[in-house]
Amino acid sequence: MRKTTALRAAAAATAALLTVTACSSRRDEADQDTAVDGACKGQQTTGITDDAIKLGGIYPLSGPASAYGTISKGVGAYFEYVNDKGGIDGRKVRFIVRDDGYQPPKAVEEARRLVEQEKVFAVFQTLGTPSTAAVWDYLDQQKVPQPFVATGASVWGTDDRHPWTIGWQPNYVAEARVYAKYLKDTKPKAKVAVLYQNDDFGKDLLGGFEKAVAGSGVKVVATESYEVTDPSVSAPMASLSRSRADVLLDITTPKFGSQALAADARNTGWNPLHIVNNVSSSAAVLKPVGFKNVQGVVSATYFKDPADPQWADDPDVKTYKEALHKYAPDTDPDNQFNAYGWAVASSLHKALDSMKCPTREGLRDAVRNLKDVRVGMLLPGVTMSTGHGDAFPLETMQLMRFKGERWHLFGKPVDTREEFGPLTK
Repeated sequence: MRKTTALRAAAAATAALLTVTACSSRRDEADQDTAVDGACKGQQTTGITDDAIKLGGIYPLSGPASAYGTISKGVGAYFEYVNDKGGIDGRKVRFIVRDDGYQPPKAVEEARRLVEQEKVFAVFQTLGTPSTAAVWDYLDQQKVPQPFVATGASVWGTDDRHPWTIGWQPNYVAEARVYAKYLKDTKPKAKVAVLYQNDDFGKDLLGGFEKAVAGSGVKVVATESYEVTDPSVSAPMASLSRSRADVLLDITTPKFGSQALAADARNTGWNPLHIVNNVSSSAAVLKPVGFKNVQGVVSATYFKDPADPQWADDPDVKTYKEALHKYAPDTDPDNQFNAYGWAVASSLHKALDSMKCPTREGLRDAVRNLKDVRVGMLLPGVTMSTGHGDAFPLETMQLMRFKGERWHLFGKPVDTREEFGPLTK
């Protein structure tokens, strides 16, 4: 898999850190708490005891991607809910949240604090491809699990040099394959314009889409990128409109997703089918644009939308909503980012339960040996599976279309493993 400029830049952000820590790595390893006997002897027990687990998370609570920050509240609410029920295998969870402002160098600083000062068991969730890429070398060197990172970059599942890091959500190539199949089935001569974020996130999904439509009648006729530091996407949207494409593939983070949807709505002379990627499909992204202006927009998902009436009596959704009202009363339970946080936290719970050893190594191995694990907030037919040669827990998604004031699922769940084959390097 080729390395993109953004991934190399993020890795470069850790160079000084790795230089500093290299000389102390032997001492750090010697200072680690380890299991003293039995089958787990010698494995790391830092951050986990018989009655507690300490986890760290790094999120953009501020900055251009701050809309994602509320994910941490969904995660935190889940752990508080579990703690009140006795914890995970009797262990109460302490979840420490750090803000990196969506800046890779800051993510490195926060990762060091979590590992070296807080002594966390794992860095559960680093949000964003650039931030995750900036810290995974360090966490790998320190042998600290980095499970279920909040980014769908395919590299988390295809790279075999970082066994301590793994993704969770369907990777961006898998998501792109779902959109490609939809267009090949319903608009086989589609002309597609693409707006994408100029980093590994945007390039990964764009590349996956181009590869998935190769050889078909679906053609990418125009592409425009933007930087995460740009004030708006008005200029690239204006440029794309001149392509007269009949489909707009919108590969953006929330702030820019709202801007792109608004720009599309204002341009009454161009009315493409608007496909917005999953990470910008939350109603919190669409609402500022005006629901009347986003009718017919298409996206894909893999977990239950708490705002969808079809899940009103679903026991897992009811538990989620009740818990969020209790433990995070200042948050909106209908916000999909909060539901995402709850779903990924409950997924980690499943992995922790399956550890053969209550150690860092035990968690590292558990997340790579999941067999059709059901998680309550995932859609029916979507389960977690990993194994030898497959480090992608979720690869099934279902399409949805926005009507009225909410998303409506349509079609059947698409298992991209079966439809397109396994994703490899």
